[in-house]
Amino acid sequence: MKVLVLPGLAALAGLMAIFFGFHAMAAEPDVVLSDKAIMSSIPALACVGIFILSYLAVLTEEFSHLPKSKPVMLGAGLIWVLAGFISKQQGVDHDVLHDAVFHGLEEYGSLMLFLLAAMTFIATLQERNVFGTLRAKLVTMGLSLKQLFWITGFLAFFLSPIADNLTTALVMGAVVMAVGQGNKKFIVPACINIVCAANAGGAFSPFGDITTLMVWQAGHVDFFEFFALFVPSLVCFVIPALIMSFFIPKGKPDPLDHDEKMKKGAKFFIFLGIATIATAVSFEQFLGLPPFLGMMTGMSLLMISAYIIKVTTVDHDDINVIDQVKDVEWDTLLFFFGVIFSVGGLAYLGYMGLASEYMYEGWGASITNIALGFASAVIDNIPVMFAVLTMNPEMSHFQWLLITLTTGVGGSMLSIGSAAGVALMGVAKGQYTFFGHLKWAPVILLGYLAAIGVHFLMNAHLMTVN
Repeated sequence: MKVLVLPGLAALAGLMAIFFGFHAMAAEPDVVLSDKAIMSSIPALACVGIFILSYLAVLTEEFSHLPKSKPVMLGAGLIWVLAGFISKQQGVDHDVLHDAVFHGLEEYGSLMLFLLAAMTFIATLQERNVFGTLRAKLVTMGLSLKQLFWITGFLAFFLSPIADNLTTALVMGAVVMAVGQGNKKFIVPACINIVCAANAGGAFSPFGDITTLMVWQAGHVDFFEFFALFVPSLVCFVIPALIMSFFIPKGKPDPLDHDEKMKKGAKFFIFLGIATIATAVSFEQFLGLPPFLGMMTGMSLLMISAYIIKVTTVDHDDINVIDQVKDVEWDTLLFFFGVIFSVGGLAYLGYMGLASEYMYEGWGASITNIALGFASAVIDNIPVMFAVLTMNPEMSHFQWLLITLTTGVGGSMLSIGSAAGVALMGVAKGQYTFFGHLKWAPVILLGYLAAIGVHFLMNAHLMTVN
């Protein structure tokens, strides 16, 4: 969901330098196929080229309108075909190759089922008009523009850890557009504030962003340890917001007569969603079961509850959770498939171990993790984080929290750096733009660096925890 820009090419050029230019500096990675001759072979280098080309296609999605899942799925398939060809040449047993592929399938399966349940809950709440009612209440409160600026920001910050940052941005963005009424001096900073708040809010909760979920499911950080990022995330949001608030025009928007109500069962579904999150956490913390089992259990209760509402309502409420499953963002779920299997293929060939040794052992964990935050402003934070998880460098809890923070909030520096920013460019088309966001990039960078500084100050004791 990114636009192709020069920084994107620079980042990809950096990746190519790591893959092609530093073979002599890297020791043999501990992977199935780790021979330098194999990594320098034409089929192996072709895998790297396929990965780069597939991601270039993702970066042009806004221009080409080609869904991002299609090129990365094709790339994943081609990479593993070439990996299979190389394995056959090297006499690798089929079972070894199967194990490598199914390792990726295990990663993807648990992530997909977790997200499927979470997205279904969000889609059901949207169908029950929960978010529409919230939007309507904010619009009709008669608040000043500066009050709305802060309220939409804080709501985005605290809603994002529960819902996803995309839904949060769309709901709050609709409020801004409704009350802004074409006032760009309010709309642009308010939209930027929502993007920063939604991304920052998602960084301190395993449910707030895909990257935090991936780190949690990988077992590097326990559920409650993520809350150590609350204050750094808050700082990352508040500092840019405070500066931008001085530029919000004075006055109140014209009051709007707009009333909406939640549909039957909406409040119970909100409670059920919270209970499902608690179940997923409890399954992992107390029983050692993967969180997706708790989410799927909650999803089953959601479906049964919806059925009861449907058959007990006099006018036969048309709610059908299966319809909400159909409306889940399948392009995103299939994009994850492409990313996980593409990176998994490169890891099988030894490239991720090579990159890990050069970056984490050469630059050091802190510099690498901060640099990857900048990369996530151009390259989607999901492949960045999965690449780190695949490298699996030896890091303390402090460093795992640092990479979680930087990849979570780094995307706020550009409007194309996160799903929230891209979505708002669609909602506020022609008013909130790439260059309008870029104007405030130095202010957002200040928040990014301040958040990192606060993390070093507050969580230094975690540097010794592995």
